[in-house]
Amino acid sequence: MSASVAAIPAGAPSGVGNLSGGVRSRARAGSGGRLAPWLFLSPFLACFALFTLYPLVQSVVLSMQTTFGPGATKFVGLSNFRGLMHDPLFWIALKNTAVYTLGSLLIQLPIALGLALVLETPGLRGRGWIRLLLFSPSMVGVVFAAMMFALIFEKQTGLANQGLHSLLSPLGIDWSLDFGWLQQHVMSALILASLWMYVGFNMTFFSAALQNVRKDLIEAAVVDGAGPLRRFWTVTIPAIRPVAGFVVLMSVIGSFQLFELPFIMFNNTGGPDNRALTIVLYLFQNGFETGDLGYASAIGWALAVILVVCAAFQRLTARGEEAAA
Repeated sequence: MSASVAAIPAGAPSGVGNLSGGVRSRARAGSGGRLAPWLFLSPFLACFALFTLYPLVQSVVLSMQTTFGPGATKFVGLSNFRGLMHDPLFWIALKNTAVYTLGSLLIQLPIALGLALVLETPGLRGRGWIRLLLFSPSMVGVVFAAMMFALIFEKQTGLANQGLHSLLSPLGIDWSLDFGWLQQHVMSALILASLWMYVGFNMTFFSAALQNVRKDLIEAAVVDGAGPLRRFWTVTIPAIRPVAGFVVLMSVIGSFQLFELPFIMFNNTGGPDNRALTIVLYLFQNGFETGDLGYASAIGWALAVILVVCAAFQRLTARGEEAAA
Protein backbone atom coordinates (compact mmCIF):
# COMPACT_ATOMS: atom_id res chain seq x y z
CA MET A 1 0.00 0.00 0.00
CA SER A 2 2.82 2.51 0.79
CA ALA A 3 4.58 1.70 -2.52
CA SER A 4 1.52 2.77 -4.56
CA VAL A 5 1.31 6.06 -2.63
CA ALA A 6 5.00 6.84 -3.22
CA ALA A 7 4.56 6.26 -6.97
CA ILE A 8 2.24 9.30 -7.40
CA PRO A 9 4.18 11.97 -9.37
CA ALA A 10 4.94 15.35 -7.77
CA GLY A 11 2.95 17.36 -10.36
CA ALA A 12 -0.20 15.31 -10.14
CA PRO A 13 -3.62 17.08 -9.83
CA SER A 14 -4.88 17.99 -6.35
CA GLY A 15 -7.51 15.24 -6.48
CA VAL A 16 -4.71 12.75 -6.66
CA GLY A 17 -3.24 14.26 -3.47
CA ASN A 18 -6.56 13.90 -1.69
CA LEU A 19 -6.75 10.34 -2.94
CA SER A 20 -3.27 9.60 -1.59
CA GLY A 21 -4.28 11.09 1.77
CA GLY A 22 -7.32 8.83 1.87
CA VAL A 23 -5.17 5.84 1.06
CA ARG A 24 -2.77 6.73 3.92
CA SER A 25 -5.74 7.08 6.30
CA ARG A 26 -7.10 3.72 5.29
CA ALA A 27 -3.62 2.22 5.65
CA ARG A 28 -3.30 3.60 9.18
CA ALA A 29 -6.83 2.39 9.96
CA GLY A 30 -5.97 -1.06 8.58
CA SER A 31 -2.81 -1.23 10.68
CA GLY A 32 -4.78 -0.20 13.78
CA GLY A 33 -7.46 -2.78 12.96
CA ARG A 34 -4.85 -5.50 12.84
CA LEU A 35 -3.45 -4.46 16.21
CA ALA A 36 -6.84 -4.11 17.91
CA PRO A 37 -7.44 -7.88 18.48
CA TRP A 38 -3.97 -8.29 19.97
CA LEU A 39 -4.57 -5.28 22.20
CA PHE A 40 -7.75 -6.83 23.59
CA LEU A 41 -6.12 -10.25 23.89
CA SER A 42 -3.00 -8.96 25.60
CA PRO A 43 -4.36 -9.15 29.21
CA PHE A 44 -5.34 -12.79 28.72
CA LEU A 45 -2.08 -13.64 26.97
CA ALA A 46 -0.08 -11.98 29.76
CA CYS A 47 -1.97 -13.89 32.45
CA PHE A 48 -1.72 -17.14 30.47
CA ALA A 49 2.02 -16.72 30.04
CA LEU A 50 2.53 -15.80 33.70
CA PHE A 51 0.25 -18.31 35.41
CA THR A 52 0.16 -21.23 32.94
CA LEU A 53 2.98 -21.26 30.40
CA TYR A 54 5.77 -20.22 32.77
CA PRO A 55 4.79 -22.75 35.51
CA LEU A 56 4.57 -25.49 32.85
CA VAL A 57 8.07 -24.74 31.59
CA GLN A 58 9.36 -24.52 35.16
CA SER A 59 7.77 -27.87 36.04
CA VAL A 60 9.55 -29.49 33.08
CA VAL A 61 12.85 -28.05 34.33
CA LEU A 62 12.01 -29.10 37.90
CA SER A 63 11.25 -32.67 36.82
CA MET A 64 14.88 -32.94 35.72
CA GLN A 65 16.23 -31.92 39.09
CA THR A 66 16.62 -33.50 42.49
CA THR A 67 15.65 -31.07 45.22
CA PHE A 68 16.26 -31.08 48.94
CA GLY A 69 14.13 -28.14 49.89
CA PRO A 70 13.86 -24.89 47.92
CA GLY A 71 17.54 -24.01 48.27
CA ALA A 72 19.25 -27.23 47.20
CA THR A 73 18.77 -28.52 43.66
CA LYS A 74 20.81 -30.72 41.37
CA PHE A 75 20.24 -31.34 37.67
CA VAL A 76 19.79 -35.07 37.01
CA GLY A 77 18.37 -35.11 33.48
CA LEU A 78 15.83 -37.90 32.95
CA SER A 79 16.83 -39.83 36.08
CA ASN A 80 13.56 -39.00 37.83
CA PHE A 81 11.56 -40.51 34.97
CA ARG A 82 13.81 -43.59 34.86
CA GLY A 83 13.40 -43.90 38.61
CA LEU A 84 9.62 -43.90 38.22
CA MET A 85 9.83 -46.94 35.96
CA HIS A 86 11.56 -48.90 38.76
CA ASP A 87 9.65 -47.41 41.69
CA PRO A 88 7.30 -50.08 43.16
CA LEU A 89 5.29 -47.47 45.08
CA PHE A 90 4.54 -45.59 41.85
CA TRP A 91 3.20 -48.75 40.22
CA ILE A 92 1.13 -49.52 43.33
CA ALA A 93 -0.29 -46.00 43.17
CA LEU A 94 -0.99 -46.37 39.45
CA LYS A 95 -2.71 -49.73 39.99
CA ASN A 96 -4.84 -48.38 42.84
CA THR A 97 -5.83 -45.34 40.79
CA ALA A 98 -6.71 -47.50 37.78
CA VAL A 99 -8.86 -49.81 39.94
CA TYR A 100 -10.65 -46.82 41.45
CA THR A 101 -11.21 -45.37 37.95
CA LEU A 102 -12.65 -48.64 36.66
CA GLY A 103 -14.90 -48.83 39.71
CA SER A 104 -16.16 -45.33 39.04
CA LEU A 105 -16.80 -46.07 35.37
CA LEU A 106 -18.39 -49.50 35.72
CA ILE A 107 -20.46 -48.85 38.86
CA GLN A 108 -21.07 -45.14 39.18
CA LEU A 109 -21.95 -44.23 35.59
CA PRO A 110 -24.44 -47.08 34.93
CA ILE A 111 -26.22 -46.22 38.19
CA ALA A 112 -26.26 -42.54 37.20
CA LEU A 113 -27.75 -43.42 33.80
CA GLY A 114 -30.32 -45.70 35.44
CA LEU A 115 -31.40 -42.95 37.83
CA ALA A 116 -31.68 -40.50 34.94
CA LEU A 117 -33.88 -42.95 33.02
CA VAL A 118 -36.14 -43.40 36.05
CA LEU A 119 -36.40 -39.65 36.60
CA GLU A 120 -37.36 -39.10 32.97
CA THR A 121 -40.30 -41.48 33.28
CA PRO A 122 -43.46 -39.58 32.18
CA GLY A 123 -45.83 -38.74 35.02
CA LEU A 124 -43.28 -39.22 37.82
CA ARG A 125 -44.22 -37.11 40.82
CA GLY A 126 -41.66 -35.23 42.88
CA ARG A 127 -39.08 -35.38 40.09
CA GLY A 128 -37.52 -32.08 41.07
CA TRP A 129 -37.15 -32.99 44.74
CA ILE A 130 -35.65 -36.39 43.93
CA ARG A 131 -33.21 -34.76 41.54
CA LEU A 132 -32.22 -32.24 44.22
CA LEU A 133 -31.82 -34.99 46.81
CA LEU A 134 -29.52 -37.00 44.54
CA PHE A 135 -27.51 -33.99 43.41
CA SER A 136 -27.02 -32.43 46.86
CA PRO A 137 -24.11 -34.71 48.00
CA SER A 138 -21.92 -33.20 45.29
CA MET A 139 -22.31 -29.79 46.95
CA VAL A 140 -21.06 -30.72 50.44
CA GLY A 141 -17.38 -30.85 49.54
CA VAL A 142 -14.91 -33.71 49.39
CA VAL A 143 -13.36 -32.98 52.80
CA PHE A 144 -16.71 -33.17 54.55
CA ALA A 145 -17.64 -36.38 52.72
CA ALA A 146 -14.27 -37.98 53.53
CA MET A 147 -14.61 -37.20 57.25
CA MET A 148 -18.18 -38.47 57.26
CA PHE A 149 -17.32 -41.75 55.55
CA ALA A 150 -14.32 -42.26 57.82
CA LEU A 151 -16.85 -42.35 60.68
CA ILE A 152 -19.44 -44.37 58.73
CA PHE A 153 -16.92 -47.13 58.00
CA GLU A 154 -15.59 -47.41 61.56
CA LYS A 155 -15.69 -50.81 63.23
CA GLN A 156 -18.33 -51.43 65.92
CA THR A 157 -19.76 -47.89 65.98
CA GLY A 158 -19.80 -47.12 62.25
CA LEU A 159 -23.18 -46.60 60.56
CA ALA A 160 -22.34 -49.08 57.77
CA ASN A 161 -21.71 -52.04 60.07
CA GLN A 162 -24.50 -51.11 62.46
CA GLY A 163 -27.01 -50.71 59.62
CA LEU A 164 -26.04 -53.94 57.85
CA HIS A 165 -26.08 -55.82 61.17
CA SER A 166 -29.63 -54.58 61.93
CA LEU A 167 -30.91 -55.26 58.40
CA LEU A 168 -29.44 -58.73 57.99
CA SER A 169 -30.06 -60.10 61.46
CA PRO A 170 -33.81 -60.77 60.83
CA LEU A 171 -32.75 -62.77 57.74
CA GLY A 172 -30.51 -64.98 59.86
CA ILE A 173 -27.28 -63.41 58.57
CA ASP A 174 -24.86 -62.35 61.28
CA TRP A 175 -23.03 -59.30 59.91
CA SER A 176 -19.91 -58.74 62.02
CA LEU A 177 -19.56 -55.33 63.61
CA ASP A 178 -15.79 -55.78 63.25
CA PHE A 179 -16.02 -55.81 59.43
CA GLY A 180 -12.96 -53.80 58.43
CA TRP A 181 -14.03 -51.39 55.70
CA LEU A 182 -10.97 -49.20 56.21
CA GLN A 183 -8.61 -52.08 56.97
CA GLN A 184 -9.36 -54.88 54.50
CA HIS A 185 -11.71 -53.29 51.94
CA VAL A 186 -9.98 -50.02 51.23
CA MET A 187 -10.87 -49.62 47.57
CA SER A 188 -14.50 -50.63 48.14
CA ALA A 189 -14.79 -47.92 50.81
CA LEU A 190 -13.33 -45.30 48.46
CA ILE A 191 -15.58 -46.30 45.56
CA LEU A 192 -18.69 -46.25 47.77
CA ALA A 193 -17.81 -42.81 49.15
CA SER A 194 -17.28 -41.38 45.66
CA LEU A 195 -20.46 -43.11 44.47
CA TRP A 196 -22.46 -41.25 47.12
CA MET A 197 -20.86 -37.96 46.12
CA TYR A 198 -20.90 -38.03 42.34
CA VAL A 199 -23.70 -40.31 41.14
CA GLY A 200 -26.21 -37.44 41.29
CA PHE A 201 -23.77 -35.07 39.60
CA ASN A 202 -23.31 -37.42 36.64
CA MET A 203 -27.05 -38.13 36.61
CA THR A 204 -27.74 -34.50 35.69
CA PHE A 205 -25.68 -34.82 32.49
CA PHE A 206 -27.55 -37.97 31.48
CA SER A 207 -30.90 -36.35 32.32
CA ALA A 208 -30.10 -33.39 30.09
CA ALA A 209 -29.07 -35.73 27.29
CA LEU A 210 -32.23 -37.85 27.64
CA GLN A 211 -34.44 -34.77 27.41
CA ASN A 212 -32.97 -34.08 23.97
CA VAL A 213 -33.65 -37.53 22.51
CA ARG A 214 -35.98 -37.04 19.54
CA LYS A 215 -39.48 -38.15 20.41
CA ASP A 216 -40.38 -38.85 16.79
CA LEU A 217 -37.62 -41.49 16.59
CA ILE A 218 -38.91 -43.18 19.72
CA GLU A 219 -42.46 -43.11 18.37
CA ALA A 220 -41.27 -44.54 15.06
CA ALA A 221 -39.50 -47.35 16.92
CA VAL A 222 -42.70 -48.07 18.85
CA VAL A 223 -44.66 -48.22 15.59
CA ASP A 224 -42.07 -50.66 14.23
CA GLY A 225 -42.70 -52.91 17.21
CA ALA A 226 -39.43 -52.26 19.08
CA GLY A 227 -39.60 -53.06 22.80
CA PRO A 228 -38.17 -50.86 25.58
CA LEU A 229 -34.77 -52.57 25.56
CA ARG A 230 -34.41 -52.38 21.79
CA ARG A 231 -35.49 -48.70 21.80
CA PHE A 232 -32.88 -48.04 24.47
CA TRP A 233 -30.04 -49.59 22.46
CA THR A 234 -31.04 -48.37 18.98
CA VAL A 235 -32.44 -44.90 19.73
CA THR A 236 -31.49 -43.67 23.19
CA ILE A 237 -27.86 -44.80 23.39
CA PRO A 238 -26.85 -43.34 19.97
CA ALA A 239 -28.59 -40.07 20.87
CA ILE A 240 -26.82 -39.62 24.23
CA ARG A 241 -23.46 -41.02 23.11
CA PRO A 242 -21.69 -37.62 22.78
CA VAL A 243 -22.73 -36.63 26.32
CA ALA A 244 -21.87 -40.10 27.62
CA GLY A 245 -18.40 -39.82 26.09
CA PHE A 246 -17.89 -36.47 27.77
CA VAL A 247 -19.03 -37.85 31.15
CA VAL A 248 -16.70 -40.84 30.80
CA LEU A 249 -13.75 -38.59 29.98
CA MET A 250 -14.49 -36.26 32.91
CA SER A 251 -14.85 -39.26 35.24
CA VAL A 252 -11.51 -40.68 34.11
CA ILE A 253 -9.75 -37.34 34.62
CA GLY A 254 -11.38 -36.79 38.02
CA SER A 255 -10.64 -40.33 39.17
CA PHE A 256 -6.97 -40.11 38.22
CA GLN A 257 -6.77 -36.92 40.31
CA LEU A 258 -8.14 -38.63 43.43
CA PHE A 259 -6.48 -37.17 46.51
CA GLU A 260 -8.71 -35.78 49.28
CA LEU A 261 -10.75 -38.91 49.96
CA PRO A 262 -7.84 -41.28 50.78
CA PHE A 263 -5.81 -38.45 52.33
CA ILE A 264 -8.49 -37.77 54.97
CA MET A 265 -10.11 -41.18 55.32
CA PHE A 266 -6.73 -42.80 56.03
CA ASN A 267 -5.18 -40.06 58.16
CA ASN A 268 -2.67 -38.64 55.69
CA THR A 269 -1.28 -42.08 54.77
CA GLY A 270 -1.57 -44.50 51.90
CA GLY A 271 -3.73 -46.79 54.02
CA PRO A 272 -2.98 -50.40 55.05
CA ASP A 273 -0.19 -51.79 52.82
CA ASN A 274 -0.52 -48.68 50.61
CA ARG A 275 -3.85 -49.91 49.26
CA ALA A 276 -5.23 -46.34 49.32
CA LEU A 277 -2.13 -44.82 47.74
CA THR A 278 -3.07 -42.92 44.56
CA ILE A 279 -0.85 -41.12 42.06
CA VAL A 280 -1.67 -37.64 43.34
CA LEU A 281 -1.27 -38.75 46.96
CA TYR A 282 2.15 -40.21 46.11
CA LEU A 283 3.03 -36.94 44.37
CA PHE A 284 2.05 -35.04 47.52
CA GLN A 285 4.11 -37.31 49.76
CA ASN A 286 7.23 -36.86 47.61
CA GLY A 287 6.84 -33.15 47.07
CA PHE A 288 5.64 -31.88 50.44
CA GLU A 289 6.64 -34.57 52.96
CA THR A 290 9.91 -35.88 51.53
CA GLY A 291 10.76 -32.51 49.97
CA ASP A 292 11.84 -33.83 46.56
CA LEU A 293 9.88 -31.47 44.31
CA GLY A 294 11.75 -32.70 41.23
CA TYR A 295 10.56 -36.29 41.67
CA ALA A 296 7.06 -35.03 42.46
CA SER A 297 7.10 -32.99 39.26
CA ALA A 298 8.11 -36.09 37.30
CA ILE A 299 5.13 -37.94 38.81
CA GLY A 300 2.91 -35.05 37.78
CA TRP A 301 4.11 -35.20 34.19
CA ALA A 302 3.60 -38.96 34.11
CA LEU A 303 0.03 -38.36 35.24
CA ALA A 304 -0.40 -35.65 32.60
CA VAL A 305 0.77 -38.02 29.86
CA ILE A 306 -1.70 -40.68 31.02
CA LEU A 307 -4.57 -38.19 30.93
CA VAL A 308 -3.57 -36.87 27.50
CA VAL A 309 -3.56 -40.43 26.16
CA CYS A 310 -7.03 -41.02 27.64
CA ALA A 311 -8.34 -37.78 26.13
CA ALA A 312 -6.81 -38.58 22.73
CA PHE A 313 -8.33 -42.06 22.80
CA GLN A 314 -11.75 -40.61 23.61
CA ARG A 315 -11.47 -38.10 20.75
CA LEU A 316 -10.38 -40.78 18.28
CA THR A 317 -13.28 -42.99 19.34
CA ALA A 318 -15.74 -40.12 19.02
CA ARG A 319 -14.45 -39.18 15.56
CA GLY A 320 -14.71 -42.78 14.43
CA GLU A 321 -18.33 -42.93 15.56
CA GLU A 322 -19.11 -39.59 13.88
CA ALA A 323 -17.54 -40.78 10.64
CA ALA A 324 -19.51 -44.02 10.80
CA ALA A 325 -22.74 -42.07 11.39
